[in-house]
Amino acid sequence: MTAYRSFAEQALHYFIRPHEEIPSAALRHPANWYGPEMAADPSLWLVELSRDDVAELESSAHRARRARVPFADLTADSFPLPGLENRISQWRQVLASGRGFLCLRGLPVEAWGDELASYVYWGLGHHLGAPGAQNAAEELLGHVTDYGEEADNPAVRRYRTSGNIDFHCDAADVVGLLCLRTARSGGQSRIASSVTIFNEILARRPDLVPRLFQPFRLDRRGEEGEGEAPTLDITPCAFAGGQLRTFWHSEYFRSAVRHAGVPPFTAEEKALLELYDQLAASPAIYLDMWLQPGDIQLISNHTVVHARTAYEDYPEPGRGRHLLRLWLSLE
Repeated sequence: MTAYRSFAEQALHYFIRPHEEIPSAALRHPANWYGPEMAADPSLWLVELSRDDVAELESSAHRARRARVPFADLTADSFPLPGLENRISQWRQVLASGRGFLCLRGLPVEAWGDELASYVYWGLGHHLGAPGAQNAAEELLGHVTDYGEEADNPAVRRYRTSGNIDFHCDAADVVGLLCLRTARSGGQSRIASSVTIFNEILARRPDLVPRLFQPFRLDRRGEEGEGEAPTLDITPCAFAGGQLRTFWHSEYFRSAVRHAGVPPFTAEEKALLELYDQLAASPAIYLDMWLQPGDIQLISNHTVVHARTAYEDYPEPGRGRHLLRLWLSLE
């Protein structure tokens, strides 16, 4: 038994979303926020790690490495963080049922180097939730950097290019990004509340709301197993217990029609896709976050959609933009 969840296990956990009814009134929830309000008061979501916090993380990492605990075998028990335990619990609550995002600042990644920083990040993840693999190859930490691949190729994962990434969700309760190095220009992280977007659709086009609670075909982009269908039926929204949970990936919804047997979009579906993406990309709704080296951005894939602007890298080898992606399940 592994110390982390497989790609399939994590996705299955994420998509088990209870549903009771389609909301008919605007949702009041801590995750209903607007970007300009968040930008005006970063203290709401920016957490400055203290010297003691950093020292505990570093000490635990060194202890586990001296004990020769392999990266993939690391657990919360082999990476104890007693001093951070209460704060980590609060952060988990923010992600599970609160605002849905936060940014931890202050890890000395340049002094640590990439290997130690990765170890600390993975160890912290075991306290926040249950880490899991991010693809069928069981990649544990995704390297978000430019591999020089074709951004317009539907078989290429966008995070492996320097191009723009449209608003979407990942198939895990929480996605984390640890910034190791920034680009020469561009590459800001852009997030928006999917609860706010829902409320805006309800106010502008209530006739489109029911379609959010019916399945779309999702393009699997070559990650299906042998003999499996190239698309999946995924319902964007579910609502139960006063909480809206949303999975949105319009690029993968749109590209699914390239496969045989997938019907073209109806006029209603086209209108919904266009309106949702338009709202997410509105400066009145999204929040730009310029991640610095040592920042960890944590966001809920149930209540937040995320994107990234295109960027230009430094020409020197080893100086390019590089972030480490972590996927977590919350119990």
